[in-house]
Amino acid sequence: MLRWLERLRPRAAAADPMAEALAAFRAGDHATALALWEPLARAGDARAQANIGACFAEGLGVARDPALAERWLQLSAAAGHAAGQRNLAALYLQGGGDIAADPGRAQQLYRAAAEQGDALAQDMLSWLLLEDDLLPANPGEALRWAIPAARAGVAAAMTRIGMLHHHALGVERDVALAAAWWRAGATRGDADGAAMLGAAHQLGAGVPRDPALALPWLLRAEAGGSALAQPFLAAVRAALTPEAQAAAAAAARISPAPAPLPETPA
Repeated sequence: MLRWLERLRPRAAAADPMAEALAAFRAGDHATALALWEPLARAGDARAQANIGACFAEGLGVARDPALAERWLQLSAAAGHAAGQRNLAALYLQGGGDIAADPGRAQQLYRAAAEQGDALAQDMLSWLLLEDDLLPANPGEALRWAIPAARAGVAAAMTRIGMLHHHALGVERDVALAAAWWRAGATRGDADGAAMLGAAHQLGAGVPRDPALALPWLLRAEAGGSALAQPFLAAVRAALTPEAQAAAAAAARISPAPAPLPETPA
């Protein structure tokens, strides 16, 4: 299981190997990070086990190996480490190699990590409760988990809260509140949030109807890879002069300041 470590260059023991490993990983030196995490993981450090498992899952510093990723992540998850639970959940959600997709088990692991306050797990649990076709939808619980994830800064959760309010899923319909949440997500870089805010300005849903305000958001969304912008772009452009379109394109290149989070009952 650990023979791959023999191929990594030896290093002297660090005063703080975890800190050195994280610094190496952030610098893109994944092999060094793995060499430093390995003795910690073998000694039972759940954080190091989770990090090694994530590297095998993504092929960072080693060949991608879902089976080895699962073995390391199971050790971390069994120790109750939230990141290990979350990364193991992602492995079961996607499947691949010898690992069969298991969305039910993924949801259990995301929930375990979410209950520990892991914001990324809260966001993914919220998504599963709303979007996954293999599990029963539960919009009310999806909203309950999206709120703490959003308050922790996860932009995708902010956009999802906007969707829930706009479509009256698990909550009363409130298009103004939906637009406010989309603005919060969009100004933090979520492309789908930008698309929905642009659409709201095009339609006058919860915000003033204004194609000149809509186009910069739709262009940011398109640049960010959101397919949600495409249905609105032609109509918005048709409503603007070439000069206004050029101004909107220039505005789209300026990063907006993060908007405050709306008040939403927990």
